[in-house]
Amino acid sequence: MDNLNHLLEGFGQVMTPLNLLFAFIGVVVGTAVGVLPGIGPAMTVALLLPITFTLDTTQALIMFAGIFYGGMYGGSTTSILLNTPGESSSVVTALEGNKMAKAGRAAQALATAAIGSFVAGTIATALLVLVMPQVVSFAIDLGSPEYFAIIMLAFVGASMVLGSSRLRGFAALLVGLSIGIIGIDKVTGQQRMTFGIPQLADGIDIVVVAVGLFAVGEALWVAAHLRRTAGSVIPVGQPWMGRQDWKRSWKPWLRGTALGFPFGAIPAGGAEVPTFLSYVAERKLTKHPEEFGHGAIEGVAGPEAANNASAAGTLVPLLAIGLPTNATAAIILTFLQGRGLEPGPLLIEKQPVLVWTLVASLFIGNTLLLVLNLPMAPLWAKLLQIPRPYLYAGILFFATMGAWAVNGQAFDLFLLLGIGLVGFAIRRFGFPVLPLIIGVILAPIAELHLRRSLQLSQGDVSGLLGGPVAWVCYGIIVIAILWPLIARLVRRVRGGGSGGDGSGTPSRLTQEATA
Repeated sequence: MDNLNHLLEGFGQVMTPLNLLFAFIGVVVGTAVGVLPGIGPAMTVALLLPITFTLDTTQALIMFAGIFYGGMYGGSTTSILLNTPGESSSVVTALEGNKMAKAGRAAQALATAAIGSFVAGTIATALLVLVMPQVVSFAIDLGSPEYFAIIMLAFVGASMVLGSSRLRGFAALLVGLSIGIIGIDKVTGQQRMTFGIPQLADGIDIVVVAVGLFAVGEALWVAAHLRRTAGSVIPVGQPWMGRQDWKRSWKPWLRGTALGFPFGAIPAGGAEVPTFLSYVAERKLTKHPEEFGHGAIEGVAGPEAANNASAAGTLVPLLAIGLPTNATAAIILTFLQGRGLEPGPLLIEKQPVLVWTLVASLFIGNTLLLVLNLPMAPLWAKLLQIPRPYLYAGILFFATMGAWAVNGQAFDLFLLLGIGLVGFAIRRFGFPVLPLIIGVILAPIAELHLRRSLQLSQGDVSGLLGGPVAWVCYGIIVIAILWPLIARLVRRVRGGGSGGDGSGTPSRLTQEATA
C-alpha cells in the first residue's frame, strides 16, 4: 500500500505542465535518435548531460526516461523500413520486419512493434513497482564484500556476453578500469596514471568519456561505413493491424515481456539476448513456421516486447543497488552521481519522491510513445532521408560544446578527441563498448568496497567472501568463466560434435549487433 501511495504521489509530480513537456520532449527526441542509424539513447543522454546542468534533477530524469523508452522503439522503425537497426537490440526485429515491409506489410510491422512496446513497457513498469522495494529491502542488508562481489559479477557478465569473444570483452573492461582509476588516490593521496599532467589529477570527467565514446566514436564509425546519401526507404502508410494480426501478436507480446524484464535486471548485456531468445521461442511455437524468414509478424512482436521490457528491467538494479546493466543506465548513473545522489537503497529512503516520480514518468512516457508513434510513423521514416554529412557534423558540434561545458578547459577537447578515437578503434576491432563504460563508472566504487572489505578483515583476502550473496556471485563467475570448457566436456561425454566455441548463439548475435 505504501508503494501505491508513493506511486500516486509520483503521478502527482509528473502531471504538471512543465514535467509533461519534458516527458514529451524526451519521447520525441528518443524516438528520433532511435530511428537514425548509429545514434542511440546512450549517445543522446551523453550529449544532453552538460545541458541538464541547469535543469531540476526530476525534470532531467523524466526527460532521460522518455529518451530511453523512445530510443528502444525508434530502433525498430529503421530496422523494418531500411533493414539497418538503429539500436543493437533491434537487430532481431530486422530479420522479419524488413521482410514484412518488402512484402507490402510495413504498416502492420510498425503497428505490432508500437503496440507491443506499449504493452511490454506497461507490464514491465508495473513489475518494477512490485519488485524494486523488495530488492531495496534485500540490498539494505548487503555489506562491502557483497557489493564488491556483485560489481565483479557485473564486470564479468558484461564482458563475456557482448562482443565477438570473451577476450575482447575483458580487454575493453580493462581499458575502462584503467581510465576509471586515473587521478589522486583518495587513501594515499598519490597520483595515479596522470603522467605529470595537472588536469588529470582530478581524473577524467565521465561526461567527457561518455560523449567521446558514444558521440564522437560512434559518429566517426558510422560515418566511415555508411553511405553518404540516405538509404532507400520503403514507403509506409498509416500503421494498422487486422484481426488476424492481433490474434497472432498478443501471445508473443506477453512472452517477450516475460523474457525481457528479468534479463534487463541482470548484468548480461541488456536487450540483445532476450530479443534473440524471444525470436527463437516464437519460431518454435508459431503455427505458421513457413512464414519465418519471409516476414512472420510473431518475429517482430515478440522481440520488440522483449526489447522494451528489458528497458524497465534495467532500472531495478540501477535504482535499488546502483548497478547499471546497459550503457544508457550507466550514463544515468553518472548523472545522479553528478547531482550528489548515490543510487541504491539509501536513495529510495532519502529521495522517495524523486524515485517514484521517475517510475510514474515511465508510464506517462510509454503512453505518449503509443499516441505519437502510430500516427507519426511516416514522419519518422522521413528522418532516414537526412544526408549523413549534415547529421554527423551536427553530432560532432554538440559533442564538442558538451565537453567544453564541463570545465571550460581546452584540455577536455583534446581528451574528447582522444577518447573518440579510442571509441572508433574498439568498434573497428570488434571490442564491445558496454564493458568499457561500466568499467569507467564502477571502478571507483569497486575500489571503495574492495578496500573497505580488506580493512574489515585487516588485509585478509577471506574478507572478500562475505556472506551467501558473495558466495553465489563468485560461484556464478567461476561457472561463467569455465563454461566453454564445461560445455566442451559435456559434448564429449555425450558423443556430440566439437563444433562451436561454447559461447552460444547469443554471443554471435551480439557480435553482429556491435559490428
